[in-house]
Amino acid sequence: MTAFTTHISAYAQSIPSAQSPLVIKFSHVVASNTPKGEAAQRFKELAEKATHGRVRVDIFPNSSLYKDKEELEALQLGAVQMLAPSLAKFGPLGIKEFEVFDVPYIFPSKEVLYSVTQGPIGRSLLSKLEPKGITGLAFWDNGFKDISANRPVHSPTDMKGLKVRIQSSKVIDVQMRTLGAVPQVLAFSEAYQALQSGFVNATENPPSNFYTQKMYEVQKHMTLTGHGYLGYAVIVNKKFWDGLPTDIRDELNTAMAEATTYANTIAQQENDRALEAIKKTGKTKVYALTPQEKNAWRKELLPVQKEFEQRIGKELVSSINKEAAKFGYQ
Repeated sequence: MTAFTTHISAYAQSIPSAQSPLVIKFSHVVASNTPKGEAAQRFKELAEKATHGRVRVDIFPNSSLYKDKEELEALQLGAVQMLAPSLAKFGPLGIKEFEVFDVPYIFPSKEVLYSVTQGPIGRSLLSKLEPKGITGLAFWDNGFKDISANRPVHSPTDMKGLKVRIQSSKVIDVQMRTLGAVPQVLAFSEAYQALQSGFVNATENPPSNFYTQKMYEVQKHMTLTGHGYLGYAVIVNKKFWDGLPTDIRDELNTAMAEATTYANTIAQQENDRALEAIKKTGKTKVYALTPQEKNAWRKELLPVQKEFEQRIGKELVSSINKEAAKFGYQ
């Protein structure tokens, strides 16, 4: 079967008949008990209730349907209707503005982050997906990333020589090289095995991902750097979305708005719980940076923002920095 006929078949199957509900396949790459996994489940419940059973949302977690290298193409072909990929996935797709989310320390707090993702800047970014056949529905939070390694990492110089698993992102690649580390691009589903085998010996993740993927079994140290952000964009195949009856689309938009509020509420709670659980395992030693140490990390990584201003867009970077200034950050 060709990609085209697969697309037509998948699209035809998604159109509701009098007897059967419209089926939305929602694929993601993390565990069900992560903030994204729980938010996806909440969206399923809300969507099916709001549409009175005219829609059924089938969730495929933990890369069970598509790995993160495959899922965007599957969405564009119509083989899956909904995804929530990490924001780093859109740079390689050709939408360079999304790389701003990978810039280290550009979001000094959750307040600044939400003022961006839930305001005009966020809406403008989502609109840039449409020429790729993608409709952006919402931003879902996960959290700020921390560094883990098999040796103590307190200062930026401690990163030198570490082989770090990263997502495919030019910004993250340069960020790690700025610290003297050696970045290795790997699918999220491959990270644990790569750490276990020693192919890489460090990674960056919010605590919830670190804990649910059991990386504490293969990493001895974790440092609360909060150096980068990991969030998601909930997206749908544009042709599929535009072809929905207006009332169903409105009901799904309402369900998504409620699921987004839920997602962003639980993200910090889940990360806090995961961090405590990591500590209790006794397998990974957690280190909290002092304010002076964190400033050293910020200073070391500031050139990354300067380097990527032209690529991402100086106006976009400036607008986010202005949002930060509103909250007292300089």
